[in-house]
Amino acid sequence: MLHANNLTKCFFPGTPNEIVALNGLSIELSEGQFLTVIGSNGAGKTTFLNLIAGSLFPSEGKITLNGKDVTTVPEHVRAQMVGRVFQEPGMGTASGMTVAQNLVLALNKGHKGLKIGVTQDRKSALREELEQLGLGLEERMNERVTHLSGGQRQGLAVLMATLTMPKILLLDEHTASLDPKNARKILEITEQLVTEKNLTTIMVTHDMNQAIDLGDRLVMLHRGSFVADVNGKKKEQLTVDKLVELFSERNIVDDELLLTMT
Repeated sequence: MLHANNLTKCFFPGTPNEIVALNGLSIELSEGQFLTVIGSNGAGKTTFLNLIAGSLFPSEGKITLNGKDVTTVPEHVRAQMVGRVFQEPGMGTASGMTVAQNLVLALNKGHKGLKIGVTQDRKSALREELEQLGLGLEERMNERVTHLSGGQRQGLAVLMATLTMPKILLLDEHTASLDPKNARKILEITEQLVTEKNLTTIMVTHDMNQAIDLGDRLVMLHRGSFVADVNGKKKEQLTVDKLVELFSERNIVDDELLLTMT
C-alpha cells in the first residue's frame, strides 16, 4: 500500500542554517494497517506526514502509494488518495459553510470545479453518516461550522477525511488541542471509522497511551530516523513503562512525552 524508501528532507541546504528533518527514512505499510508514530519534539513526525500528503517533496527518496509513484505529485492531486486531520480543528473544516456543505465539499475533494450543491438525497445519506458520530451533528446540518464546539468540529473533520475512502489516512496529533473528554470521544470515532472502512492509517501522537492503545504497529522517530519498530504480539503487550524503557535505551528525553504517562 505505502512504500517510502530512503526519504530525506533537508531545509536550507548548503547554508549555515541547514536542517536535516528526515534522514534516509524507509517504511512499508500494508493495506488496512494502523501505524502510530511517536517521538520527541523536532523528531520529524509532521515532516514525515507532509511528505506523504504532498505538501512537501523529499530532497531524496521515493514514495509509492497504492502502486503509484507519488513522490512529486502535488498535494491537490494527491488529495484524491489521502485523507488528513490536523491538530487544529479549524484546519480541517470550512468555518463559513454549513455542516452539510462541508461534507459535500469533502465528497468532491480532488475533482475539478467546486460543486457544493446539497440535494435532498445526498443530505439524507450524509445525515446517516453524522448519526454514527454520536455528536448530534445530524440535527445541525444547516448550521455554520463556526458555531460548533472544538470537539464537534474535529469529529466532522475526521468524517470528512474518511468519507471518500482514501488510500491512506493521516492523523497529525488530531486530539492534542482538545480537552480529555473530547479527545477520548474523537479517538473512539477515529477507531470506529478506521475499522469500518479498513483504512490504512498513520497517526502521529505525543501521547504514549494513545500510541499504545491504538493501531497494530508503533514506530519511534528520533532525529529524522526510525529507532524502534514494534508490531504484532509485542505491540499488544506494550505498556507505558516498556515504551519509556525504549526511549531511555536510545537516550531520548522529552518532558512532554513523559507527562502523558499519568
